[in-house]
Amino acid sequence: MKTVQYIAAGSIASAALANMAWGARAAKEVWLGMLAPLVVVIVTWTLIERVYRQHPERLTSLMMKAFAGKLVFFGAYVGMAIGVMHVQPIPFIVSFTAYFIALHLVEALCMKRMFVS
Repeated sequence: MKTVQYIAAGSIASAALANMAWGARAAKEVWLGMLAPLVVVIVTWTLIERVYRQHPERLTSLMMKAFAGKLVFFGAYVGMAIGVMHVQPIPFIVSFTAYFIALHLVEALCMKRMFVS
């Protein structure tokens, strides 16, 4: 559970710093770009931890299902943010891409640590 708290705290702190750097003109885009990757990583990490501890043989199946769900969710989220909410595309995509990569890297490193222990 501490891992989730660290991930959330780091994401929120970095989004606040990005807001200070970019100013109010892109605040909505920074936060929306961070929100979906953060929520998805928290949910998948929580599920991965639980399944690995209870039924490690089911982990690969869970990860394949999560991957398929992420494809659909992220496609819909980006389409909705740009098409429906009319966010500025460049700051949103920069924020979304940076958080997507960083948070999934953190998730991979946490999985590596979990498998080694």
